[in-house]
Amino acid sequence: MSAKILMVCLGNICRSPLAEGIMRSKLTEDFVVDSAGTGGWHAGEQPDKRSIVTAKNRGIDISYQRARKFSKTDFEKFDFIYVMDNQNLKDVLSLAETENHKNKVQMILEEIFPGERVDVPDPYYGGQDGFEKVFDMLDQACDKIVNKLRKKSS
Repeated sequence: MSAKILMVCLGNICRSPLAEGIMRSKLTEDFVVDSAGTGGWHAGEQPDKRSIVTAKNRGIDISYQRARKFSKTDFEKFDFIYVMDNQNLKDVLSLAETENHKNKVQMILEEIFPGERVDVPDPYYGGQDGFEKVFDMLDQACDKIVNKLRKKSS
């Protein structure tokens, strides 16, 4: 069973590119993994250099990714939409037109902190260590998602 997975944060240059890269590294090529931002300010740009360095240090190349804005059509294209924080959740759900669309959206850290609505902290205004911490959180959440996908397909 392959699935189409979308990772969403605010600008699509820090957290969601890392989540996309991590998830891609854990799944086979028959899965589609992408990322987007709820805002379009960085559309067409590479991920933040600190995200690129963090991923590279863990053996993942995200330098080819380009930021884009989340669109209503993403609800049709993707099976799972993982958002990084409560504000992203609110923004994405505000665009959902059906219950089916809403059911595709989940906060990514619900995978490791069920029911707690924990945000992936935005590392943009901090140093490199914030990106490393975000990577570790996302890596753990992506492991859980991959395990769920494998159980569904077996």
